[in-house]
Amino acid sequence: MGQFKTTPVPRVANISKKDFVENFYKPQLPVLITGLTKDWPAFEKWKLSYVQDRAGDQIVPLYNNEPAKDKESVYAPVKEMKLYDYIELLKTKPTDLRIFFYNILKEMPELLKDFEYPDIGLKFFKQLPALFFGGGESKVFMHYDIDLPDSMHFHFDGDKVVNLFSPAQTKYLYRVPFSIHNIESIDMDNPDFDKYPALQYAEGIRAEMKHGDALYMPSGYWHSIRYLNGGFSMTLRALPRKPGRFANMLYNVLIMRNFDNFTRKYWGQKWLDYKEELAIKRTERNVTP
Repeated sequence: MGQFKTTPVPRVANISKKDFVENFYKPQLPVLITGLTKDWPAFEKWKLSYVQDRAGDQIVPLYNNEPAKDKESVYAPVKEMKLYDYIELLKTKPTDLRIFFYNILKEMPELLKDFEYPDIGLKFFKQLPALFFGGGESKVFMHYDIDLPDSMHFHFDGDKVVNLFSPAQTKYLYRVPFSIHNIESIDMDNPDFDKYPALQYAEGIRAEMKHGDALYMPSGYWHSIRYLNGGFSMTLRALPRKPGRFANMLYNVLIMRNFDNFTRKYWGQKWLDYKEELAIKRTERNVTP
């Protein structure tokens, strides 16, 4: 077992639109901004209890740390629960149960008045502001977003760690073909360099997030997430700025995802095993002298 080579994400208290665009957006480099939400009502209001009191009767799908197997859909929840009861769980004990992509516009539009889209140089897609909840044992596997957005990720009422890897590091990460994730048995918090030797060459960026922090994640960046305690985050997304990246996004959404879902439906675990073997062969070919 080992630890990745990581550097801390650059942190700034505030940043101008010009500086953000020139120093981070154009060169596609992550940055954590600690003061971006300070003037939002959400900075004071957005605690777990605030959501619990306003939408507690909703039934929400929950996911855990176990990867889907065989013909199981990655989008199938492991259980459903009242949002009130789930948040009570987050507040009282560690859990690996998490909520994936809680659509604010659909589920709790009153939250829209608590934040604003930052005027920072990103053209945010305003139809999909989403919340993500997790507990003290929740992890999100290493992946990149299928629609390749430039994202601003805001965290509230808790602490979490985000490990980022640039697209240039893909050759070391055991990317699974026809997918947006790496081999799911890899523990990104405690990687096994003996079993997966290419990982030792990967260089990441570590972001430790607290209440109100905003993390810019450039298009195509890999990220894994570990919640240190109960909390939730909001992601605002912007379409990728480069035409080639936009074309890749269309391929991912319209062709790759449908092909993978179709093949998995009929081949099940055989397809998953085949892809994992191919991921190992392709990745270790990159580091063979």
